[in-house]
Amino acid sequence: MKKKVLAAFMATAMAFSLTACGSSSQAPADDAAEQPADDAAAEEEAPADDAEAPADDSASDKSGEKIAMITDSGDITDESFNQITWETVCAYGDENGVEYEYYKPAEDTDEERINAIDLAINEGATVIVMPGYLFGPAIAEEQDLYPDTTFIAVDVTEVDLVNLAGDSVAIGKNVYICSFQEEQAGYLAGYGAVKDGYTKLGFLGGIAVPAVIRYGFGYIQGINAAAEELGVDVSVKYFYGGQFYGDENITARMEGWYADGTEVVFACGGGIYTSAVEAANNHGGKVIGVDVDQKSVIGDCYVTSAMKGLHAAVYDALDAYFTGNWSSLSGKSEQLGLTQGDYIGLPTDDASWGFKTFTKDEYNTVLEGIKDGSIAVSNDIENNPEVGSHVSVDYVQ
Repeated sequence: MKKKVLAAFMATAMAFSLTACGSSSQAPADDAAEQPADDAAAEEEAPADDAEAPADDSASDKSGEKIAMITDSGDITDESFNQITWETVCAYGDENGVEYEYYKPAEDTDEERINAIDLAINEGATVIVMPGYLFGPAIAEEQDLYPDTTFIAVDVTEVDLVNLAGDSVAIGKNVYICSFQEEQAGYLAGYGAVKDGYTKLGFLGGIAVPAVIRYGFGYIQGINAAAEELGVDVSVKYFYGGQFYGDENITARMEGWYADGTEVVFACGGGIYTSAVEAANNHGGKVIGVDVDQKSVIGDCYVTSAMKGLHAAVYDALDAYFTGNWSSLSGKSEQLGLTQGDYIGLPTDDASWGFKTFTKDEYNTVLEGIKDGSIAVSNDIENNPEVGSHVSVDYVQ
């Protein structure tokens, strides 16, 4: 598979405007897109029963193929998971002449995500792309019902594959799922913040799911490494908001943090960053974004973003399918990090480099250290990270 450089994928993905990215459907909805003219032809072009890709001599023939992206609880303008996944589908489809469409479930439920998948397949989708752990039950229910459909899901692990009856389900051969080593991205953000001179930091998580915890615990580890290296004392406030959106209660808490001297908050959890940004702007504070480069939505209070390679993971999986290499991913669950490729990092474009004294050379040194293993970042989410005498962490209840 092609390995995309993280900085390059952001520039490429964001270049595709949403208005140019095909159409959408909502499940169920009366104004859904029309059914394919020839359902039988669409079925004939689907992958074989064992979910392997077409033979190499037909890999370039994409007639009858269609990529469908299903949104999770957000939409394709969320400046995060859904948007970057959709823009990647657009980019791949346009580059390779493959039809694509997105579907937004009618409600934030497993049943409606399943309905959206059913609708997409009925309308000719041969590949379903899904962002987020919420799709675990839908995959568990649908993978055996549609053995000729290929399912690609990012930020989903085998633990998430639980059917509606609550039973764990083994991953099918027509499925590829991947998650990320978010602790590495969190480490880079925390290390850079302390090296840049910030000593009063905060972590605002959404729901305490494994991905969010890994971000936060990696952040603490990076803070600790830089504090020990510099010999400076650093304090951290740490809190999970229990939701993936900002509101007046979260904003009020962030107001209190900034008023109490917090300089930077790493806001990690969907739209919860809006509360951190509002409070930061009122108090002259700073915010670190998550998942993708959030410079455009955070604005002047932006420092950096702890990113994971959503674009690279989706693009590479689609490419494996359409180039006849699906066997390399069939039935696999991967956790992607820096040893697997450029799947983790901070944005290094000048416009998104919000550090004042932490340099790109210093950043690259730490990045290479994580890649070659000389810097170890723990992925333990059961125990709070160990810190030295220079760091104090207040885990706010």
